[in-house]
Formats: sequence, structure tokens, C-alpha cells
Amino acid sequence: MVVLAASIISKSGKGMSHSTYVFGIIWMDLPPTNIDRIISLSSAALVSRQFVDMSRIRIEGYLAAFPKLVGIGKQHTYIETENVRYVYQPIESLYLLLVTNKQSNILEDLETLRLLSKLVPEYSYSLDEEGIGRTAFELIFAFDEVISLGHKENVTVTQVKQYCEMESHEERLHKLVLQNKINETKDVMKRKASEIDKSKIERNRGDKGGFMSLQSMGSGRIDTGFGSDSGISNTGGSGFGSGSGFGLTPEVDTFSTKSKGRPAASATAPPKGLGMQLGKTQKTNQFLESLKAEGEVIVEDVRPSVGQAKPAAAPLTDPVTLTVEEKINVTLKRDGGVSNFVVQGTLSLQILNQEDAFIQVQIETSGNPAILFKAHPNMNKELFANENILGLKDPNRPFPTGQGGDGVSLLRWRMQSTDESILPLTINCWPSVSGSETYVNIEYETPAQIDLQNVVISVPLPALREAPNVQQIDGEWRYDSRNSVLEWSVLLIDNSNRSGALEFVVPAADPSAFFPISAQFTSSRTFSDVKVVNVLPLKGGATPKHAQRTLLATETYQVV
Repeated sequence: MVVLAASIISKSGKGMSHSTYVFGIIWMDLPPTNIDRIISLSSAALVSRQFVDMSRIRIEGYLAAFPKLVGIGKQHTYIETENVRYVYQPIESLYLLLVTNKQSNILEDLETLRLLSKLVPEYSYSLDEEGIGRTAFELIFAFDEVISLGHKENVTVTQVKQYCEMESHEERLHKLVLQNKINETKDVMKRKASEIDKSKIERNRGDKGGFMSLQSMGSGRIDTGFGSDSGISNTGGSGFGSGSGFGLTPEVDTFSTKSKGRPAASATAPPKGLGMQLGKTQKTNQFLESLKAEGEVIVEDVRPSVGQAKPAAAPLTDPVTLTVEEKINVTLKRDGGVSNFVVQGTLSLQILNQEDAFIQVQIETSGNPAILFKAHPNMNKELFANENILGLKDPNRPFPTGQGGDGVSLLRWRMQSTDESILPLTINCWPSVSGSETYVNIEYETPAQIDLQNVVISVPLPALREAPNVQQIDGEWRYDSRNSVLEWSVLLIDNSNRSGALEFVVPAADPSAFFPISAQFTSSRTFSDVKVVNVLPLKGGATPKHAQRTLLATETYQVV
């Protein structure tokens, strides 16, 4: 009653065509350094972990035979042969597969398969052959935490992630010692770099006459007004002694002894441009630049130049980009009903080149009479009302180019309703007190015509000493102890999980303590269903290439 292997294979029976990927299959009899044997494996398997001693040919034959046994349109989760049983689950274009013996408990195998199906998206955000190949070894380590010697361990997704991320005390100590040595070396480098910079500044001052009396520039001797402690010799033009640490350069000596027929006033007047010009004459220090490249914060003595250019924004990839964005504000009643439901949308235009600015944009909408559209004052409103074409009143005037953010807004719309059936997400919360504990059941539902991404439902909790006891959840959860909030997250809501439930237990509390519940999500489908049909050039020529971005996001979404 054991699991022989846990694998991820492609539905087509063909693996990755790119020759640089190495299949993450591990056999009991295959050394990990034998890369040639790994590359020559069956191309149907992407990742496979064996939990019993078996040969390479045996497991390769099992995995190669599975795609031929799966029938199209069958609603089964297992297939039995003479020797083994396949328990599988589709994951987009892949299969998550358990190979077991026929005496294995299929209920326990299904529970193991369900846990593995939750782990795969945690480590591979791209559920395709390339994404699985990049995270092959992380998936193998996670499989080892779930299955030991063919038997399922009593673990959860959170525990598996914690076990895979754990570090040893010796490793942490080694990293701390190594980081301390790196920090000490950087400190020494910064001190040396600072000393070098100061010496260069002082040398530049000496080269430009900063330490000499201006009256002595034309006399051929150095003024000895610094006193005997400065170490200056009384002989004319001999320069500084050992006390100051600087010598008189030949250029300064030549300048002070030969006036070249200049007026006397020019000798005593301060030379133009020879004062301290911080940030202009100092050369860039290579040590400081290397430290800055490593992320160190360097406090320099020089002032930054005024009017430094800001980093340029990322250039647009398409000549014309149109962005459809809707913000939704919803307030739901905990007993049912809608208090507030407002959708506000905008259509923005970004143009990269000036020659593509003489255009008109033709759109189409869902035709919902509850949505009120309002065009920009510079738009030809008759043209928009009759033909759904957005164009300027003056056709000889181009659209602005080089706009930041999402560009210039061409169209805005607003929709307000109290119809609960069109809500993208409904949330029901049922707290019930039983003795010294409160059982909280929360359920979400979505309509069939909209998919939601990055869904996070935040439930406020009373002050707790420890995390709540989550007994059942469809998705993942996280407890924010600082704000006393339980966050229920679902990466994607589609046809496979239109509804989900969460059940947790906390000490006895007032049911109103679990409100207001807030939600955040995004979607690629909007209520207005505004689509760009075509971009029409006004001055002839080819139609410029255009792209459309569509986003529905929550601004406020609460159950009060």
C-alpha cells in the first residue's frame, strides 16, 4: 500500500523541445551527475520522484504508457492496469500523476494528490512545461515532505513550505560571520576612499594657491606668517616644510615668480575660477562608485549638481496603446442586499510617435443603458454618438504624445446599481457562538461569466493571543497579528472554483467583531466591455499598430 512515484507529465506525451532544459527525474539507481543519461529520458515526463527502489526502464515505461491510457472526455481520476494504478489530476496542459500499486488505499491516494495539487502552484507560478522545468528541484523537495517511503505524511501546505525553507543554526552562524567580514571590509574601503578624496581636495587647494598669501604671489617668496609650528622655511620660494605635509608645485612657483607683464592689480585680485568648486573639479573616485554599485549608501562631501535628470520612464512597446480601466466601489449588507454599487471607468490613449497622432479610435461597448458615457470636451461628440468613433473636433490637430502614466483620457463612464446579481463577488459570513468558542463560516461566490485574480478577503478578528484555528479553507490564509486580521487569499477564481468556504474557530466574541469584511481583486473583464475595434489614420498610410490593456480593480469592496 505505497505510492511508487509522483510525477508531472505533459498531456500530449511530448516534453520540452528546447535542448537546454534538463528533466528533473530522479531514480534510485541514477547518480545526479550523469547528465547524459538524464537528457536521454522519455520526453513525456517533466518531474518525477520515485519513493521505492525501481529501475529507470520500469518507471520510464509507466510514464510513457499513461498518456495512451487516458481517454478523451472520461470523468475518472484513476486508471488501473495489471500491475499498477494511476491516480491523476489535470493541471492546465499537464497531468499531476501518482503511480501506486493496486493494493494502495485510493482514498488516501486521492488526499495525497489533492495536497500535491495545492503545492505545485506554490512553487511554480507558470503551470507550463517551461515553468515546471525551472522549479523542478523545488517541487521534488516538496514531494519528499509529503510522501515518505511511499506513505503520506500528516502535513499541510503551510508546514511543507516551512520545512523546505528552514535553515540550520550552523548555516545561519556561518552567514552571519561571512556578512560581518564583508561589512568590515566595506567599512575599511569607505574610510580609505574618504581619505583619498580628502587628500585630493587638499592637493587641489594647494595647486591653486589656496594656502598662500596672495600678496606673496608676485614677490618670489613665501609669507612666513603661519609661525614656526607650520614648518615653513625662511628661505624664499622653498615651499612648505614637513609640518604641513604639502610641497609647492612647480606650476605655482613659476606663476609666482614670473608676472609676464601683467598689471599689479591682477596679481592681487582673486583669480577667477580658482576657488573651491565643489562637485566640478573633483574626479570620480572608483572606490566610491564600486561601493555604490553594491548598494552601499555613501555620504559625499560634495554637493550634487542642480537639475540632475530623472531616470527616464520605460519606453512604450507599441506605437498606440489604449487602456481600459474600471474602479469598483461596493458596500454590501451582512444580511443581504447592496448599499452602494458604483463603477467608474476611463479609456486612456498613449501615442509614442508624432506621426501616429493624427488618428481616430473606433470602439464598441456592451450597450448597457445603465452605463453613462462622457467624452472629453475636445472630442467630436456627434461622431461618438452616431458611430462610436473618438476623434478630435479639429481633425488637423494631433493627439498629445509622450504622456506619462496611462496617457490622456478620451472617455469616462459611470454605472450605479442595486442589483445584487451582477456583483463580481458575494461574501457571506456566519459567526456562531458555542460555549467558550466562536465558529466562523465564510463563503464566497462569483458569477459564471467573470474570472477574478489575486483575490484577498480580509476578516477582522478580536484581539487574540495566538492565531485562529483554521479547520477548513479553499485557498491559503495568513494571520496578521499586528492588525488582528485574517487574510484569505485565492490566486484565481474561475470555473473550477466558483465558490469556496473558510471555517475557523476563535475564543467567544461578539459577531459584530468580524465586520466589516473587505476584499481586493482584479479582473480582465469589465462591466462596460469597452473594446477598441480599429484605429483609423486621418492622413492616409498604414494603420498604426495598437494594443489594448483592460483591467477591473477594486477601490473599496466591503461587507458591513
